[in-house]
Amino acid sequence: MNAPKINSLGALKKTDYKPQNIQEELAKNLRERLRKGKVSFEGLIGYENTVIPDVERAILSGHNINLLGLRGQAKTRLARQMTQLLDEWVPVVSGSEINDDPFFPISLEAKELIAEKGNNTPIEWLHRDDRFFEKLATPDVTVADLIGDVDPIKAANLKLSYADERVIHFGMIPRAHRCIFVLNELPDLQARIQVALFSILQEKEIQIRGFKLRLPIETQIIFTANPEDYTNRGSIVTPLKDRIGSQILTHYPHTRKIAKAITAQEIKIKKEIKANIHVPELARDILEQISFEARKSEYVDAKSGVSTRMSISSFENLISTAERRILINGEKNTCIRMADFLGIIPSINGKVELVYEGEQEGAEQISYHLISQACKTLFPSYFPEIKKLEKEDEKGPYDKLLGWFLNDNELFLEDTLGDGLYKDSLEMIPDIKNLIKTHHPNCPKNDLHFMMEFLLWGLEANKRLNKYRTLEGFQFKDSLGSYISGL
Repeated sequence: MNAPKINSLGALKKTDYKPQNIQEELAKNLRERLRKGKVSFEGLIGYENTVIPDVERAILSGHNINLLGLRGQAKTRLARQMTQLLDEWVPVVSGSEINDDPFFPISLEAKELIAEKGNNTPIEWLHRDDRFFEKLATPDVTVADLIGDVDPIKAANLKLSYADERVIHFGMIPRAHRCIFVLNELPDLQARIQVALFSILQEKEIQIRGFKLRLPIETQIIFTANPEDYTNRGSIVTPLKDRIGSQILTHYPHTRKIAKAITAQEIKIKKEIKANIHVPELARDILEQISFEARKSEYVDAKSGVSTRMSISSFENLISTAERRILINGEKNTCIRMADFLGIIPSINGKVELVYEGEQEGAEQISYHLISQACKTLFPSYFPEIKKLEKEDEKGPYDKLLGWFLNDNELFLEDTLGDGLYKDSLEMIPDIKNLIKTHHPNCPKNDLHFMMEFLLWGLEANKRLNKYRTLEGFQFKDSLGSYISGL
């Protein structure tokens, strides 16, 4: 929709436009959406029954909001989505630095312009996409950046005293008048800078170098904060917390299903590449389970959290690993393999904070361990559970397969092995194909060999096989035979 063609104050007065502050505007449009059964915030999967209702209540209450949560919990995305609750177009006094409402101007320049030109005052229209401001709170942020400062050059050029409000150079918050302003990572903001926000939040006035100006700024302020920052880098001063209407806790996906939906929504992979690489549903489950394993791992610092970005980056690397293989082999298409998961280790390394960084376990070993642990967790959902203790004469479902390895047979799967040789190598293991057909009779043909490889990884994770990593690939051996040969 194009901007309205009304371009003067007189013409605006003849319309049904009614001035309202931004909190009223957001609440009005939210009420309309809720009555019509429309979604308030799109693309925020997993928040439908937790975070979003809290945000809606805060908007209806006209509160400034603090979104508190660990990294990768869509805090900033949620804040950006709020622009969709604004009116599509709002009128502003033409040339105004701080988006003055033509009916209720707050800057001296706008007031003087309206007094001079009256109904002929020129107006322009501001789209809701342009009503979003964002600032990352870093230790070097100043009061001048956020609130403003006296401009000595302007004072000299206009021959004004410092007591005249026209010498003020407005900061980001006054310029975000009638807009949404997001201040990310609030605890990183120095305490003295946080103090400068008190009056603008509560009293709607700004103070610059002892110059006090009543300026009824109407800004919807959204803060984001990470609980880790409270101890590592700073904190939110208590009086500021008191002035923030609602503090809303965000969270990671509660289930693998939700996590998979988020990853599918966020990944950036070309269609032609996706069409040539088949990804079994089990591979998607393993990928998401790695994040769940990391969040509860003793090696990973729980206070730092494990971002959902890890799954997104890992999925992209998983596809790239398979793509590299088909390029090397001159093949047109392939299926994801378990060995391809080694390609996601660089995506994991930088996204988990280790408890014993560089001391007990290196980052790569931990990443590899998390992949193995994900296989172990999912294994009982796909194949019979491996009992810790078995009777001496009791036959197990894996006896024939394990017996093959016990007879000094071994399997080596090279990372870049062509599809034909890869499938032949797996199928030479006795009973492995029958195990898949028995427990997964409806297993898609494309998933068959991935399931076989997953079975081997699961047996290794449960200590029934040994798996060795070489520079070229993986070697599977009998666990007991390997132990004896090493004596």
